[in-house]
Amino acid sequence: QVQLVESGGGLVQAGGSLRLSCAASGRTFSNYAMGWFRQAPGKEREFVAAISWSGATTYYADSVKGRFTISRDDDKNTLYLQMNSLKFEDTAVYYCAARTVKAPTIKVVYTTQSEYDYWGQGTQVTVSS
Repeated sequence: QVQLVESGGGLVQAGGSLRLSCAASGRTFSNYAMGWFRQAPGKEREFVAAISWSGATTYYADSVKGRFTISRDDDKNTLYLQMNSLKFEDTAVYYCAARTVKAPTIKVVYTTQSEYDYWGQGTQVTVSS
């Protein structure tokens, strides 16, 4: 089992940047494929970005492609989401998630909530227009 704790959220003006962190503890971090999701008020939780267990493969939602960058530092057991050129519509609670990787698979990044085993508690990002 792994525990996930997000941090780095806050209030930022449109066009600004934030970097979210997700600290993992409990098991070997490199055993997990990771992802970021977000949920805006009154909306369903949606996929933002994903990264493979090795870090070699990343995938983004169209709405954030070119603005957000997902990365991981296995030495620090930490997942990151660098968010640039923030827009009002990026306002949401951001969650990190982990999926156990038990054996080599063809599919290495995951974009749906049901594919993840563990979730953090979320961190609020508010972008003022």
